[in-house]
Amino acid sequence: MKILLVEDDDRIATFVAEGLAREGHAVEQLGDGRAALARCLEAEPDVAVVDRMLPGLDGLSLVRALRAAGAAMPVLVLTALDQVDQRVEGFRAGADDYLGKPFHFAELLARVEALGRRKGGAAPETALNVHDLTLDLVTHRATRAGQDIPLHAREYRLLELMMRQAGRVVTRSMLLDRVWNINFEPGTTVVETHVSRLRAKVDKPFDCALIHTVRNFGYVMHGPR
Repeated sequence: MKILLVEDDDRIATFVAEGLAREGHAVEQLGDGRAALARCLEAEPDVAVVDRMLPGLDGLSLVRALRAAGAAMPVLVLTALDQVDQRVEGFRAGADDYLGKPFHFAELLARVEALGRRKGGAAPETALNVHDLTLDLVTHRATRAGQDIPLHAREYRLLELMMRQAGRVVTRSMLLDRVWNINFEPGTTVVETHVSRLRAKVDKPFDCALIHTVRNFGYVMHGPR
């Protein structure tokens, strides 16, 4: 399931995004209400998780703008303002569900997945496939041509991102942001080092390479052409 998380508190955003990703969901993070409005209208995620207090455009104004534009994706509002009248205001703005902070991740996950089912879309992905490589999003098990590929946590996240973007270039900055939660250039070869280790497991023992370098841009994953 594609989830847009709109939260300007980095600690909360990282906690929620990592938890949702571990459950097999594709998570995109934004911290600004106006940017989130544009992204929702452009990509229409399956579910949006929106903090009420946001820079640029507050959460309820964001929901109102989405509904005014005809966007129908379910929206869960997160807030520290959890009085009855404030929840009512959220529902009247067009929110589908409301969760007060602090919250337990298990409850947030259950609410998000319930909203995804309410939308009537497809069930959440349980596996990704590129050529003869399979990544099980539930067990975190990778196999290629029937052979198990042991992965460390960072390698799993790196491979998952590349497989979700199969056929499209994944830039170094995207990898730093999505896998390491670094949104600046650290001046290290951490990406190159981890991609090299991943290639040694995913490509080297097999007949054809799936991870390809796009010089001066990043990497792209695809099967034989």
